[in-house]
Order: sequence, then C-alpha cells, then structure tokens
Amino acid sequence: MTHAIRFDRTGGPEVLKWEAVEVGPPAAGEVRIRHRACGLNFIDIYHRDGLYPVPLPSGIGLEGAGVVEEVGSGVADFAVGDRVAYAGGPVGAYAEERLMPADRLVRLPEAIAFEQAGTMMLKGMTAQYLLRRTYRVQAGDTLLIHAAAGGVGLIVCQWAKALGATVIGTVGSEEKAAAARAHGCDHTILYHREKFADRVRELTAGAGVAVVYDSIGKDTFMDSLDCLRPFGMMVSFGAASGPVPPFDIGLLAKKGSLFLTRPTLFTHTAKRADLLAMASELFGMVASGKVKIEINQKVPLREAARAQADLEARRTTGCTVLLP
Repeated sequence: MTHAIRFDRTGGPEVLKWEAVEVGPPAAGEVRIRHRACGLNFIDIYHRDGLYPVPLPSGIGLEGAGVVEEVGSGVADFAVGDRVAYAGGPVGAYAEERLMPADRLVRLPEAIAFEQAGTMMLKGMTAQYLLRRTYRVQAGDTLLIHAAAGGVGLIVCQWAKALGATVIGTVGSEEKAAAARAHGCDHTILYHREKFADRVRELTAGAGVAVVYDSIGKDTFMDSLDCLRPFGMMVSFGAASGPVPPFDIGLLAKKGSLFLTRPTLFTHTAKRADLLAMASELFGMVASGKVKIEINQKVPLREAARAQADLEARRTTGCTVLLP
C-alpha cells in the first residue's frame, strides 16, 4: 500500500486526510510514477474549498516529479527508471505513487533536480504562457505583476527582466518586497500602505503599463484596469481573494479600449506539442540561471494541510515543495 492526501468534502485545510490507497498497474497509455517531490499551488485550494469543483471523494494536486516505476501497453516515449515531471490533470499529485497518462508527462533533464521540477512545472509554465503567449513581453515594456514574491511572481519577475522589461510588483510585506527586488522586480508596492493604481501611474509618469498579470481577483481587479495604458492587456489568471464579480464591459472602452483575458495553463498545454515546447523553454531558462526556482518551504507530504493553510494566509514566499 502507498499513501496519498485525499478529501471527501469541501472546506478548510482540515478536510485533507493522509490515507492508504491502492495504486494498481498502469492501463494502456499510462505510467506509474513514484514521486520524489510534489508542488503546492493555489488551484489546489480552489479544488479543496469547492471554488473549482472536482468529483468527490478525490485526490488533490496537479504538479509533481519522480521516477517511472511501470509502463502500460502502448507507451513508447517512457521506460522504467526515467525521470519525469508534469503539471496538470488528472488531480492527485499529493501522493507517494500514482498513475498518469503518458502524454501528460515530460522527460526531466539531468540539470533539473526533482525538488525544483516538483514545484516549478505548473508555476513555471504559467509564467511561460503569461509572458510569451498571452501577452508577448518585449524589451522596453513595463508590466505589473501582483503577488510578486509568490511562486509564479518570482519566476515572472526574473523572466520578464531577462526579456528587458521593467517590472512593477505588489507585495504584502517588506520581507516580500526584498524578495521580489532580489529577483528582478524594479519597483515594489506594499498594497497595505498605498493604492497600487496611483503608484503605478506615478512610476509610469501617467502612461500606465502594457500588461497586468493578476492572480488575486476580486480585491484587485478594478484597480488593475486603472493601471493599464490605452490598448493594454488585463490578464486575470487566478482568484486568491475570490472570483471577480460581474461588471459592465463598457468599462474596457471607457478606460482605454482595453483587452481582457482569462487564460488557463490547461488550455495552453492541451496539445502535446505545445506542452513539450513550453516545458523545454522553461527548462532552458532554469538551466541557464536566468530563472532561479526559490524553494523557501519544504513540508512533508503528509502535512499538506498545514502547507495549504500557510499559502492561503500568505505566510509563504517563492515555492513550497511537498516531500513524500
């Protein structure tokens, strides 16, 4: 028997349970993986609290790295002993072992450690599609990233800086401001102390930014629109403070013919060719040293409830890795 974190009702971190589970042999097109590291992401909280419903009872988690233990029939790309990683469904990454569709896996380069991969795949490929596909950041652009000291935020700061952009980031503390600046953020705004929209206008001499990357949702959405230049892009890719309420889309016209999108990693990686290309670019940025994956919290997998509580309360910076 192996163990996994599971839940049978929605709610707070207390609904997560460490349970013995049976992992059978892989079916056609599947592989069985023994995890070496698992990632913690805000979407896991959305699944747990019911904002993004999943059929219950359920496992949880969408990101991990490990070693192939067994391959099912028809799997040609992987063999026993291969180092692999993934980001995306099906849910169930908070586990010592699990089955995964082979076409959702990528081979892990030797230059990338398991702990790095286990916690960077979802966040790193999110940063990739934000910066290179949703709005293609160019040298000279100025952008705003909320939660700049978080897992996605620190990667976006470094990657955007490597592209030649000016990065403005919101943070919740002096400690987080220092972390963001150390990773390429040019200007940090403590949102508890000042109105970030006013500060962004000041920093840009009234021009506004080319793009806002907003994973906070309800609490920041409207003010984020006020940070954009005419024809700017509002990218809403999360809802840490709750979902964005309905609003009159005429505001987009009034505020400067703005663009608005709500992308997901799962759409961007739906085609295997795109998944492989995105992962390859991420691995290249990390291997080059242009993007460093900051693992600032290491937590035993069985204590995933505590790790989620810390993430939800914004007590973390960078990435958290769950260790089976």
